[in-house]
Amino acid sequence: VLSPLKSGHAHRKSLNDSLEGEVKAFLIDEDRLHTYDDLTKVNPVTPKTVLKCLQARYRAKVFYTHAGCTLVALNPFQPVPDLYSLDVMKEYHCAPQPQESKPHIFIVAEEAYRNVQGQVEPVNQSLVVSGESGAGKTWTSRCLMKYYATVAASSSLLKSQDTVDRIEKRVLVSNPIMEAFGNACTLRNSNSSRFGKYIQLQLNRSQLLVGASVQTYLLEKTRVAGQPANERNFHIFYQMMTGGSDEQRSEWKMSHDQRFAWLPNAEKTLEGTCLLCPHPPARGLRTIASNRLHVLNVKLQCDLTVFYMSPPVYPIDFMQRCASLLCVPVEELQTCLRVQTLRAGKQSALFKPCSLADCSVRRDCLAKVIYAQLFEWLVTFINDSICADNSTWCNFIGLLDVYGFECFQFNNLEQLCINYANEKLQQHFVAHYLKAQQEEYVSEGLEWSFVKYQDNQGCLDLMEGIPTGVFSLLNEECLLNRASDAKQFMVRLEKELSDNGTMSWDKFSKQPHFTVAHYAGKVTYQIEGMMEKNKDPVPPELIHLLKKSENPLLHQLFADRDPVGQGTRGLRQVVTVVSKFKNSLESLMKILHSTTPHYTRCIKPNTDCRPLTFKKEEVIMQLEACGIVETIHISAAGFPVSTGVVNDWTDFVLVLQALMDALAEAELDDAEDLQEEAMPPELDPILRARGSVQLSSIQEPVMVRGWPMGLALASAPAITVSMTATGFQKMMSVMACLNEHCFRSGEYKVETNQFKQGVASIRAQPRGSIKLHYQRSPLLYADMHPDHKRDGVTGLNQILLEST
Repeated sequence: VLSPLKSGHAHRKSLNDSLEGEVKAFLIDEDRLHTYDDLTKVNPVTPKTVLKCLQARYRAKVFYTHAGCTLVALNPFQPVPDLYSLDVMKEYHCAPQPQESKPHIFIVAEEAYRNVQGQVEPVNQSLVVSGESGAGKTWTSRCLMKYYATVAASSSLLKSQDTVDRIEKRVLVSNPIMEAFGNACTLRNSNSSRFGKYIQLQLNRSQLLVGASVQTYLLEKTRVAGQPANERNFHIFYQMMTGGSDEQRSEWKMSHDQRFAWLPNAEKTLEGTCLLCPHPPARGLRTIASNRLHVLNVKLQCDLTVFYMSPPVYPIDFMQRCASLLCVPVEELQTCLRVQTLRAGKQSALFKPCSLADCSVRRDCLAKVIYAQLFEWLVTFINDSICADNSTWCNFIGLLDVYGFECFQFNNLEQLCINYANEKLQQHFVAHYLKAQQEEYVSEGLEWSFVKYQDNQGCLDLMEGIPTGVFSLLNEECLLNRASDAKQFMVRLEKELSDNGTMSWDKFSKQPHFTVAHYAGKVTYQIEGMMEKNKDPVPPELIHLLKKSENPLLHQLFADRDPVGQGTRGLRQVVTVVSKFKNSLESLMKILHSTTPHYTRCIKPNTDCRPLTFKKEEVIMQLEACGIVETIHISAAGFPVSTGVVNDWTDFVLVLQALMDALAEAELDDAEDLQEEAMPPELDPILRARGSVQLSSIQEPVMVRGWPMGLALASAPAITVSMTATGFQKMMSVMACLNEHCFRSGEYKVETNQFKQGVASIRAQPRGSIKLHYQRSPLLYADMHPDHKRDGVTGLNQILLEST
């Protein structure tokens, strides 16, 4: 007789052997693996089977695959002809059921657009494109913008066509301009976004594109003054170097043979290294280009020429050239870079010569502050050019493109903030898809065993906890009136956060550091320089100097800037980089939580960005880190659902059954004795008591209260379902959604009782039996009942079923 322990071990071994056998049986037919366009069809669902299917599809040059409620996009690292053409856009936009077409980013775009058209709550949509740096997020965002600029334009409205064209072009052209100023070539990505952006495409009541707005997050301005080894500065500088005309270069005082220390790897030829927008389609964008080049040149020469200098002795010709471009007196510029002004209360100012290191810091600070202000001005200018008046738009579709998860040999404050943003987005994904969906199954009374998933709340507590999170301690250190000490700060972290399992330290490392176990992997952060970056100090002398500039735009950039940063009581207020970034990220998350999200997971098949090269070890790490396998488990083992809102007062969840026949049979067991009932009037009390009935025995139309619609659909090969609603637009919405997403052409007929009534949407595709779960809502009219004195049906609590 086996002991319980040995018996349990034997049982687990038997299950493992059985699963391994199923995996082998599934993988044996390699020729079919590339045909799985939705990974919920994979059986069994394991990391190995999912990986093999993705690898087979990638080898077959198929780069998009559905994974339940998300889309997986594999980066081909090469152009794919005709994959994003205008004809392809029209094909997905005009398709009666786009989800039946081949997986594509345009399916996600079209689903979001039709949600807005159908006024499915929440009406506003967010398309979240996530993935590692170099996985293809920026390219995907470009494709989405082009799609909406195409399908949301109206060629029939001749009166407003000029306006529509202008908005489309402004929106599209604004994107590469921001990429020029905010993207750079890194070790992992030749077009890496060094800032985050959330673009709201504004739609009017006819769902036409009438404007857009851009919100940006955490520009990596430190890249202006220095770049990691083998990386490059922002694209715009190389575009100016290679694309500027002789006249422009003369104006900028940049000769053809000039080389700049701050412009490394200039010999590389990358996409977009020519000068942007030589012939911008909109007049406002021409102004952006000209002003950009002029003001950036001011900064450019300030940074470039001074970079060579050995402070505190600057060659006079460099200083004169820099001061000329800044439009400031050369003597004042030299003084600002070499002398620190000290003030103590009401006492007269003291002047202290700067050390060699301090002069270098001031030089870099001048470059960074001008570039940062210019970037903010650029975003504001773009928003002023493309943003519609509030009275002209009512809904939006948001596109989120943020920096991917980063782990380099040297990681500092920038990587800490970037990875924190990715943690927040991962938490949103987990809460929306993995956690909430399973809890909804349980609340509806379904038998459900929770699928385990990686919850990153512990990591977020470590970073944003109050008062002992990494960010809180970092801010506290920056507020102290003392020099920063990296070793002392590491000791503080060890004391306060050693109990958190997501943080660790390498005892053999001599450099002050800490390691965080992120959802995507462990990252070691170097503490040296982190406090100074968080303070982001700007010497007031530099601000005073720039406020005096005779260059109109440069003067405008700093006109309202407080050089000292004092509060109402004269105390210096330190607003740290972490605090500003955390606040802006919280605002973003509020927007995401108020919209219907659509997630696209971009996967980087190899770290070398080589075309059509699939490294299994690297891909599986990304799949496991972002929870793709768990998502497929929940969608496949449970019920792939989409939630719609009906008439603003009843929530319906349309559920497909993998075990359809068995479940339908179990639900109808209690109603078998009703099959011989002939008279419909006698069914009413039974329906009240049991809530279900076999339809095959019913010969006449039946009025039903609280009818389980799923049983109706599952039990009749062809039926007419008549629904009531309130409002013409919602009636049209439910007609479109039911026809498009629920009922296949020729199998079901959908119609309404009254033309003045309507219902919102129910989304999914029936395959065999369908089960509809519904629940009461506390909203107005939730308890509406039919009026028995009228012939028509006046509430969704009654559904007319006709057997045909």
